[in-house]
Amino acid sequence: MNLNKQSIEKALSQVPSPAGSVMLTESGEIRNIHVFGREAVVDLEIRNPALHVRKKLEDQVVEALHKAFGPEVQPKVNITTSKLPEDSPKGPESMRNVKNIIAVASGKGGVGKSTITANLAIGLAQLGYKVGLIDADIYGPSMPIMFDVVNEKPGTEVIDGKQYMIPVESHGVKMLSIGFFADPNQAIVWRGAMATKAINQLFADAWWGDLDYMVLDLPPGTGDIHITLVQAVMVTGVVVVSTPQEIALADARKGVAMFQLPSINVPVLGLVENMAWFTPAELPENKYYIFGKEGAKGLAEKLDVPLLGQIPLVQSIREAGDVGRPAILQGDTPVALAFKELTRNVVEQVEHRNATLPATERLANQPR
Repeated sequence: MNLNKQSIEKALSQVPSPAGSVMLTESGEIRNIHVFGREAVVDLEIRNPALHVRKKLEDQVVEALHKAFGPEVQPKVNITTSKLPEDSPKGPESMRNVKNIIAVASGKGGVGKSTITANLAIGLAQLGYKVGLIDADIYGPSMPIMFDVVNEKPGTEVIDGKQYMIPVESHGVKMLSIGFFADPNQAIVWRGAMATKAINQLFADAWWGDLDYMVLDLPPGTGDIHITLVQAVMVTGVVVVSTPQEIALADARKGVAMFQLPSINVPVLGLVENMAWFTPAELPENKYYIFGKEGAKGLAEKLDVPLLGQIPLVQSIREAGDVGRPAILQGDTPVALAFKELTRNVVEQVEHRNATLPATERLANQPR
């Protein structure tokens, strides 16, 4: 087969687009194809900025060209990430009056990210702010339990000629969770496209009204939901949660790095060290560093990001979440005070971020 633009396009027609269920040649992501002797240069512009997606696509293009033209062809693949045009909407119409959007993330599961999210949202409401919360942890939604609204369902209302979901309200926080729409005894088994669509609906098909803060509980790791987030709305900043142990810190470091990618560029407000130490009820002055001592504090210093708070491992935190009354509601107990300090530090960092940095750019939406 002769090496030319048409034959290269034919070879690439067998490569799937990272955008969804179409092939690369049908997706509009091929920008240019050039041939210089045996060198085939392919310029691509895709919507997903994740490094593993770009690497996989590059490998697939190289493999397709070698299969079609033999090992002597020299593929060169240039991949860039598309951005929104400057005159594009900044986000869903239903969120036009949301001032700050705070994502709470973790590199791995089991570090207490949802507990931090719930207490942070209530802490913001206690300070007098208007607060919303989206439980974006699609495969493990826990906010209905933590807010004692397992049996509640969002209402509906027609606003400006369109029907919207009306969030459930508890402890002064407006909330939506995929848990409201799924059988609590049935696993949510969705592929990435379905999960992405569900998250977009929680943003665009709900009426949030005037909010000072929207807090987002993200799933652990780095994946489709995280990319969907920065495509759907302009995220003010992200809070990364970790325990002090080294294996959690390694994943937290990756989480911070993802949001700091030039193609994503969401400011990291700081780290939260959860389960910082264990204090038994009968020995309230004692601290046992069972997961390591000040690991997240050390990581925050290395990454030059603030340490927003250190939350102890205390039985009452778990008990409070299980009965739908997060620990920050426990008055002036040491645990409640720790969450209140965390909340104040987050507000301080948001205000500093807004005073010193421009608004976060929203990435181009994936096709639906």
